[in-house]
Amino acid sequence: MSAPDPSSLDASNIVAFLDDIFTRRGGEEYLGEPVTMAEHMLQGATIAEQNGQPDEIIVGALLHDIGHFTSEFGTFTMDDTEDRFHEDAGAEVLDRFFPPVITECVRQHVAAKRFLCATKPEYLKRLSDASVHSLNLQGGPMSPQEVAEFEQNPFLKEIIQVRYLDEAGKRDDMETPPFSHFAPRVQKLVDAHMGSAS
Repeated sequence: MSAPDPSSLDASNIVAFLDDIFTRRGGEEYLGEPVTMAEHMLQGATIAEQNGQPDEIIVGALLHDIGHFTSEFGTFTMDDTEDRFHEDAGAEVLDRFFPPVITECVRQHVAAKRFLCATKPEYLKRLSDASVHSLNLQGGPMSPQEVAEFEQNPFLKEIIQVRYLDEAGKRDDMETPPFSHFAPRVQKLVDAHMGSAS
C-alpha cells in the first residue's frame, strides 16, 4: 500500500488522519514482536499516562513509530537487510503540526537506542531480538563522537524517556485504551503549536 499523501492535511484533520492510520493499519505485525504496531504505540502512551508523564511524553510515545505507516517503504520486517528510516518519515509528516519536542522524539528515537547502547551496556542486554536486528541495520551503538553530538540535543531528556517507553511497549498481556482516548491530548498539542506558529 502506498503512503498517504500528507499534503492535504491541516490542523483540523491531522488527528483524524492519525486515528485512521491506527484503525486501518494498526493491526499489522510489529517487527517480529508479540504485539501489533498499534498495540506497541498505545502501550507506550498508556504506560506514560499511568506514570503521570506530561502530554509531550505521552504523545511522543503514541506517535514515535508512525513513520512505519507513512514511509513509502512500509513497515519493517525481520527479513529486511537495510534500514527504512521510519523515524524520518514520521517526523516529516508531524513536523508542521506538533511542537519540536514531539517531532524530535519521533525523529531521534532510533538514535536514542544507539545512544543508550553505547552509554549503558545493560540497555543493550534488554533489547529484544527484533530490536537488536534493527539496531544492526541502523548503525549499531554510537561512536564517542556521535554520543557527544547527540547529548547536545535540547530535548535529550524527553527523547530518552520516549525511547524507554518504546522498549516497554511490547507486552502481550497489556490492555490499553484506543487512540481516541489520547486524541484530545494530541489535538491540544496541535492547537497550541499551530496557534503559536500563526
